Amino acid sequence: MNPAINLDREITPLVTEMTAWRRHFHKHPELGFEEVETSAFVADRLRAWGIETHSGLGGTGVVGVIRGERAGPNDGGPSIGLRADMDALPIAEQGHAAYRSIRPGLMHACGHDGHTAMLLGAARVLAERRDFAGTVNLIFQPAEEGLGGARTMIADGLFDRFPCDTVFALHNAPPLRLGTAAVHSGPACAGAARFGIEVRGHGGHAATPHLTASPVSAAAALVALIEAIPARRVQASRMAVMTVASINGGEAFNVVPDSVTLTGTARAFDAPTMQALETELRRCCAGIDAAHGVTCDVRFEILFPPTVNHAGEAGIAAAALSEILGTGAVIRDMAPVTGSEDFAYMLERLPGAYVLLGTNIADDTPMLHSPDYDFEDRLLPIGASFFLKMVELKLGAECNPA
Repeated sequence: MNPAINLDREITPLVTEMTAWRRHFHKHPELGFEEVETSAFVADRLRAWGIETHSGLGGTGVVGVIRGERAGPNDGGPSIGLRADMDALPIAEQGHAAYRSIRPGLMHACGHDGHTAMLLGAARVLAERRDFAGTVNLIFQPAEEGLGGARTMIADGLFDRFPCDTVFALHNAPPLRLGTAAVHSGPACAGAARFGIEVRGHGGHAATPHLTASPVSAAAALVALIEAIPARRVQASRMAVMTVASINGGEAFNVVPDSVTLTGTARAFDAPTMQALETELRRCCAGIDAAHGVTCDVRFEILFPPTVNHAGEAGIAAAALSEILGTGAVIRDMAPVTGSEDFAYMLERLPGAYVLLGTNIADDTPMLHSPDYDFEDRLLPIGASFFLKMVELKLGAECNPA
């Protein structure tokens, strides 16, 4: 990591404590909407630091409110939301760290333990450093991993009870080197949908396939058609992905089953492209019905819209990261990622930006959602410094570089 990185001076003494928090979260992972212990840990510390704290938003969400001392007498002034996600994944950890998960089948395989510790570190500093004109809303969100925790918090009144003019979030990025960052103007992450297809045919003895309408054969042909949709049916300038992730059906080597089920995901960076993917999926299934004498029942559910950064806020975020990491360490032209992020729901409501912070320290660094993944603790002060720098740039706080 670049030794010239410009960390906030008041964050540096907290690194050991932030690391302990992060490892505590890692050791005690909780799934989406089940983050009871994590939420209590966060809320207890916010209250101990004198921060106005609200628990239970969207189920297990927590919001801390810090009002600046230079806000106007009649209103709170401008406001900023800083968001961190808290949930873990249903993955069995394969690492051997002393703080590895104590809960079988659960682990922090996406780094949300680190994101939560970063925002807690920034909160600890802001609790003492209230020299800004406005309000900081610290948003600790549940259930980012496919369950729509951001949408649930919004529906529960997040931005009605805690108004924000802008909102920012970050995510660790193992593909990027530690000490670098990426900020997109426009789409940063793909919108996501999941699909399920039940292929119903007519089973029978595998020795007499001519007497059956095999859903297995139909499903095999369907996989190839589905995964060719982006290349053959979507305009080349519009990136899209369709992946079949599971096929289930049949139990015996000599029996053709009556049905097979496929599931998978579709990814796109705008709503018309996502609609085109669904339309083509249904068209392919109709063709398979006719060709194989089966019936395909299709379910297509949009989970998240695309995560689209607002150009002005992305520029401010890039400026903040440039001050911390150096201008040459901030990438502005990286292709958007095909992973999805439910921070998209917040960006649909408010101007803001979602940034990626590099964590890669070796060519074999495990990727997100891997059972070998572990958050890189050296990123903690960088992320916390970013949150503090955003308060400085948006609310006029006096940031304290080392």
